[in-house]
Amino acid sequence: MQSKRGMVWIVDDDSSVRAYLSDFVATRGFEYLGLDSGEQVLRRLIDSPPPALLLLDMRMPTMSGLEVLTELNKFGFRIPCVVLSGVGQIPMVVQALRLGASDYLVKPVDEKDLDVAIEQVLSPDVDAIGLAVSSPAAFFQSSNPRMREIREICDTVAQTDVPILIMGESGVGKEVVASYLHTRSQSRGSFVKVNCAALPTDLLESELFGYERGAFTGAHREKPGKFEMAHNGTIMLDEVGEMSPLLQAKLLHILQDGAYSRLGGTKILKSAARIVTATNKRLPDLIARGLFREDLYFRINVISLEVPPLRERREDIIPLCNRFLEQYRAKYNSQVRYLPDELLSAFQRYRWPGNVRQLENHIRRFLILPDLHKVLSELEEKPTVSLPKPASHASLKELAASAAEQTEKELIFQTLNEVNWNRRQAAQRLNICYKSLLNKLHRWENGTDNHLPTKSL
Repeated sequence: MQSKRGMVWIVDDDSSVRAYLSDFVATRGFEYLGLDSGEQVLRRLIDSPPPALLLLDMRMPTMSGLEVLTELNKFGFRIPCVVLSGVGQIPMVVQALRLGASDYLVKPVDEKDLDVAIEQVLSPDVDAIGLAVSSPAAFFQSSNPRMREIREICDTVAQTDVPILIMGESGVGKEVVASYLHTRSQSRGSFVKVNCAALPTDLLESELFGYERGAFTGAHREKPGKFEMAHNGTIMLDEVGEMSPLLQAKLLHILQDGAYSRLGGTKILKSAARIVTATNKRLPDLIARGLFREDLYFRINVISLEVPPLRERREDIIPLCNRFLEQYRAKYNSQVRYLPDELLSAFQRYRWPGNVRQLENHIRRFLILPDLHKVLSELEEKPTVSLPKPASHASLKELAASAAEQTEKELIFQTLNEVNWNRRQAAQRLNICYKSLLNKLHRWENGTDNHLPTKSL
């Protein structure tokens, strides 16, 4: 029997739509409740716990979806919501997003799009640290002086609209810091995150600024961009160092006067969103290599925060373990009630190249598969890559090729270890296509090189 993942309220005055969506969410492991009006939503909330998710129609006879969202905000309800709109209702959708809706879909709803929307709303980002979803403030319950200083700065600048640059290694919790800033700002707008390294330039441009109908092949309807969705909220541009020069120029323009336009459009739009940028790279190094604009760097670096890696704040490891244990134990229906002392000791000794995200993933895996020996063996692995001794008859060209391949292997395996062998994430970080990475791994796995760590592919 499939475990239940929470309650979904389906709010639509069309009974056939309610029936279809009810079947859809039921097959995904959710309980559901069909409601035919916005008034029913408000009445239910008086004596019922709020749902895990709202699927909310925009146009209903007596109370519209916008009015429902307005009332929810008025009474302090923060319920994840995907709004359902008809073609031509984009202005209404934008307003819904500004009122706190998490995502939108155009009717008739495509099942794949609905699947993605639900998963992203309930599990916002595969790269996001779980504490960012549950309680950003919990992340700062730290005795580490540097973390306490970061929190104090966030509390001081949260109410301002100055741009903020967050630096730190992958997995340290940069998104949690940005989420905390947004929460402390008491903004009524949305918190919107965009990974600048995940999309090619043309797709990233349309994602950020939106587009008009007919702007390019396949643009069958207008679409608001992330800046439009964030509006009076916060937009986080993660991995900003990966942004192309073209988009860097557009971002600089927005930072200067808040103005931009959609692709294919002439209307000037204004964004009042606070811009938070994040990077795991040293931007001054990119500037020196001509890869990042110096004037943009000065614009985004009004306030800078550098989140220390987990190995430099080991006092946080045990508290984070306990929070992740509480967060995921019920979700996975795990029988694990505490983490063994031996495991906690190993966690404190480990270097954590993947930082808090890697620790979180270890906890999640242990709750699902509580094999202490396996986890300890993984933590004790110290994979090294050594260059093979060249044959005496090898040419200089052959030696150079061999050394280059060994260096490539070292970098790839180091990156894979940092991302817990998430190969798609590794390919993005290495800036190579996923298929190319798989081909390399299979070639090395089937070869005779004994100097590399083994891992199931």
